[in-house]
Amino acid sequence: MKNKIKELRKTKGLRQEDLAAALGVSRQTIIAIENSKYNPTLELAMKLARYLDTTVEELFQLEV
Repeated sequence: MKNKIKELRKTKGLRQEDLAAALGVSRQTIIAIENSKYNPTLELAMKLARYLDTTVEELFQLEV
């Protein structure tokens, strides 16, 4: 699954550490999600979308 997390995070001037701390996860989790190595739980996906002021559908795209 592709995502726009890195792009939106940088637009907002956030470091991976900042985003991780705000969401209560490790920096390694943010790295893994950004690199499409880990698909977050629905709860974490919703928290990411809310924090980055977007929707889950806009943040994540299924690869066909």
